Amino acid sequence: MNTSLLIAERPDDRTAILTLNRPERRNALTIELMESLCETLAALSQEPRRRVVVLRGSGPAFCAGLDLYEAAETDLAQRSAEWVARTFQAVAESPLATIAAVHGAAYAGGAGLMACCDLVVAADDLRVCFPEVRRGLVAALAAAALSGRVRDGDLRELLLLAEPVDAQRALAMGLVERVVPGPQLLAESQSMAATLLRGGPDAIRDTKHLLRDLGTTDRERFFATALQVHKQARSGDEAREGLAAFAERRPPAWSAGIE
Repeated sequence: MNTSLLIAERPDDRTAILTLNRPERRNALTIELMESLCETLAALSQEPRRRVVVLRGSGPAFCAGLDLYEAAETDLAQRSAEWVARTFQAVAESPLATIAAVHGAAYAGGAGLMACCDLVVAADDLRVCFPEVRRGLVAALAAAALSGRVRDGDLRELLLLAEPVDAQRALAMGLVERVVPGPQLLAESQSMAATLLRGGPDAIRDTKHLLRDLGTTDRERFFATALQVHKQARSGDEAREGLAAFAERRPPAWSAGIE
């Protein structure tokens, strides 16, 4: 495991800060990075006094989504999709309270990762986007993550129009809980963590379980179904053309419809 891809800090014995650390690629999610995030979350949850995790990104963006260059490799595409599902589920079902501190871009899988956290603090420069349909893909796993956060109409706008929304629009949609100036992002996230710590550890944990159960009767099945839809789209002709067009920085030439 390459620990340099994920920086883990422990400012005290109850709060941890995890930083996605691929700034040169806007923290795009590779299999290795997702594996590191899952393993680190699992390890933190075993620390007796650990209660809150703040997740953020280094450099100009929170997370640009899945590393499409890795995902375009046939022998890695299926593993990559499976790790997205594992990572989303690990964050969504963590016994620790999770706070996403997001800035710059939160795109595709990065926005899905954000949505899996319990609470989201956004910098005022945030842009959220799910561009999957423009790559010939289906944002199935992101839809599973978003289903409990936004109303149906907003979900359709995000996934079908595939246009970026700014921080204030994300706030109105319920994608984020607070918007602050960029320099205040970490401090506001840590303040929120301190507020969470005022609650009883068991009460916070049980409330998380309750809220999760209210959202879906079978989250594991929900993510499994979404993964199958995601894989099916990923292996199709549209995905091959969409990913090729992205890599070649050109508009995709869809075989049907109007560009």
